Amino acid sequence: MSPEPAELFERVETHAQIAAVVSLAREIWKHHYVPLIGAAQVDYMLERYQSPAAIERQIRDEGYEYYVARGTAYLAIVPNHPRPGVAHLNKIYVHPAKQREGWGRAVMALAEQRCRDLACGELWLTVNKRNTGSIAFYERLGFRKTGALVTDIGEGYVMDDWRMAKTL
Repeated sequence: MSPEPAELFERVETHAQIAAVVSLAREIWKHHYVPLIGAAQVDYMLERYQSPAAIERQIRDEGYEYYVARGTAYLAIVPNHPRPGVAHLNKIYVHPAKQREGWGRAVMALAEQRCRDLACGELWLTVNKRNTGSIAFYERLGFRKTGALVTDIGEGYVMDDWRMAKTL
């Protein structure tokens, strides 16, 4: 991929773009997360966090910025969360058929550029503790584990994650 990361992605603002993210999320999550956390939790999390209504609310009310390269990858970043100068990379996903083609690095380059544009000196994310491939990828990009997080997300489900951060 030779274009700049910002040229590969479009900011999600329309219902059609949200629908593209929802479709991509369902495909990626079912492929990647069912072996880690099971189908029931994946279905619950998709409805709670990646449904059209959830994404619309996140963008409208919670300060999320979603970006999508249709059929390939998407991300959601929350600037100045939990405090000014810090950005939360809340979603970073690449379609399984497009992995190992540089898309993960393109997503991260866009996230880091948005952080710089917004004067955020730290980018952080959470990752399932059993998601060893993603953890290794983040570590190669300069992220370090900063703590363990166990989050009750309702209906008896928990997210058992590492918090990882990178200073920009």
